[in-house]
Amino acid sequence: MDLFEHDPDFNLLPYDGEVNYFGVILSPSESTHYLDHLLNAIEWKNDEVIIAGKHITTKRKAAWYGDERYAYSYSNTTKHALPWTTELLLLKDIVEQYCGKTFNSCLLNLYHNGDEGMTWHCDDEKMLGVNTTIASLSFGSERKFSFKHKSSRQTISIDLQQGSLLIMKGTTQTHWLHSLPKTKKSTSPRVNLTFRTIVN
Repeated sequence: MDLFEHDPDFNLLPYDGEVNYFGVILSPSESTHYLDHLLNAIEWKNDEVIIAGKHITTKRKAAWYGDERYAYSYSNTTKHALPWTTELLLLKDIVEQYCGKTFNSCLLNLYHNGDEGMTWHCDDEKMLGVNTTIASLSFGSERKFSFKHKSSRQTISIDLQQGSLLIMKGTTQTHWLHSLPKTKKSTSPRVNLTFRTIVN
């Protein structure tokens, strides 16, 4: 994996989808600046999900920003987008230049340490459309990010660095699950921004 992690043309997935890792796209000083902003200026709230009829409040915190007050529903809960901050708009512009895509919203997640993660899931909500493109920008603690094919169960993992960009597109959400495994190795926060496009 290390041979290809900085080659944006290399597909990390062997089939049924496309994931490209651009590696670090921001300087250390830029990443530190943006991480400080994200930790202190974003309107974080503990994420709430409903699983098997049970209402669960996660330790992980989340926030939802966008061009309009979009309603975004997942895990049987709904968020309404907040207006962009200046820094988020700057990051959106940077990501769009790398992707060649335009995004109208961003879901942010704050993991305080390695005790917090994300279980297997896919971002296949109808409001994201078919074969959606999602750009994932990471700040803070380096963490492993994993993919698992829904049928073959094959898994692929990559370590996402501070200031790095990963893009999921094509049929990835149809055929693959992804997760952020918990780890004892991480003792500091990680903030992840996933830029998305809500379609009517």
